[in-house]
Amino acid sequence: MASGEPRSAQHLPVEGHGGTARLSVCSAAVLVGGASRRMGRDKAVLEVDGRPMALRVVEALGRAGVQDVLTVGGSDRGFGLAHVADRYPGEGPLGGILTAFESCRTELVFVVACDLPWITEAVFASLMDHLGANDVALARTDHPEPMCGLWRVSTCSGVIERAFAGGERAVHRVLTGLRVAEATVDAAALRNVNTPGDLD
Repeated sequence: MASGEPRSAQHLPVEGHGGTARLSVCSAAVLVGGASRRMGRDKAVLEVDGRPMALRVVEALGRAGVQDVLTVGGSDRGFGLAHVADRYPGEGPLGGILTAFESCRTELVFVVACDLPWITEAVFASLMDHLGANDVALARTDHPEPMCGLWRVSTCSGVIERAFAGGERAVHRVLTGLRVAEATVDAAALRNVNTPGDLD
């Protein structure tokens, strides 16, 4: 986002009432720039039940009511979505999160890894329900998943930018400087795919 351009829904109060219309004020970035070393091929386009994994994440976001979705990192995979290159290539997912903040124009941004092909719209609704006045809401099973979160850009970007400039690259360590809510979700919905065996 160009400097000086206003974000929509600045300091939006988030209430936990039903319906998907409230998620339409959010945008989303699906991170597709990982090296996929353990998989041995591009995870973003790897098909699960006949659909590329990244598109399955995008479709779940759409069912949740998120209308503005882009992909971040690597090359444009031809999904018909807006795509931005990672502005910090080779610097891990924290660089992808910063790129998402800089590229999305809404105050609330979902940032999701592409390797969660069984994610559901209920996960995104739960993140919205739990955000409240916090800086970020993360999905959780038996542990928090920092690559499936709803971020409040105005309060998160400065903290992450300073940590990143200081050499930090671990998302979980940056979270210690933020107000974090956790939304417990169905473990099956957050099952990620890193190796060929994860598809069995």
